[in-house]
Amino acid sequence: MNYETILYEGTNGVATITLNRPDKLNAFNDQMVKETMAAFKQAGRDNNVRCIVLTGNGRSFSSGQDLSDVQDRGDQFSLRDHLQHGYHRLLKQMVTLEKPIIGAINGIAAGAGCGIALATDIRICSDKASFMLAFSKVGLVPDCGTNWFLPRLIGYARAYEMALTADKIPAETALAWGIVNRVVPAAQLSETVAAFTAPLATGPTLAYGLTKRAMNQAANVDLWDALDYEAHLQELAGRSEDSREGVQAFLEKRVPQFKGQ
Repeated sequence: MNYETILYEGTNGVATITLNRPDKLNAFNDQMVKETMAAFKQAGRDNNVRCIVLTGNGRSFSSGQDLSDVQDRGDQFSLRDHLQHGYHRLLKQMVTLEKPIIGAINGIAAGAGCGIALATDIRICSDKASFMLAFSKVGLVPDCGTNWFLPRLIGYARAYEMALTADKIPAETALAWGIVNRVVPAAQLSETVAAFTAPLATGPTLAYGLTKRAMNQAANVDLWDALDYEAHLQELAGRSEDSREGVQAFLEKRVPQFKGQ
């Protein structure tokens, strides 16, 4: 599929989706939201893809919503409809896609861009990157899932402070607070992400996906329901080809050859 606002590359089991409006700091317009969804669908359906990387081209991951794209739509424009028919669909798609999504956060992740970054499963961050809830600067409420993701990662007080002040949170602070998994020098970001994703691309993809499903479910139920659902998913995983291969490889003291099934 041909894309105009993103780049898509698949190699060695890893699909890389690059937000590609660098002249706009990768701000989202409707087309980029739609194309990002299409790219995630493409990666999800491709059995050769076992892991996905989401990053930005240039000096920004994403500066958020392209305000000039919505300003021209007049007073009848509905932000609610805009969110529900665009960003919400993308976020749900990312959270439910049962392949690991690695965020390679190369620069500022602001506004909606922050929400999209937080929807990735693992965030590896350039030391030049930062995070920002920019909504209060234009009199808006944080959206794109930030009210759900951020307090769960860093607690209510810090999340609400970010919303009130709209301050940039630098990479090292984001690491200390738990927004990101690791911070690396900007020049080493691509290399570090490649090293991290390589074993995931040959790993037990089904188990990775079921684990993601289990943790998302557990965030919204009590312990007893979480244990029951966990057991259900373990039954599915235990019957998989990868599980049989993993056990056999362990007994034979060799490296397992997972097929992601």
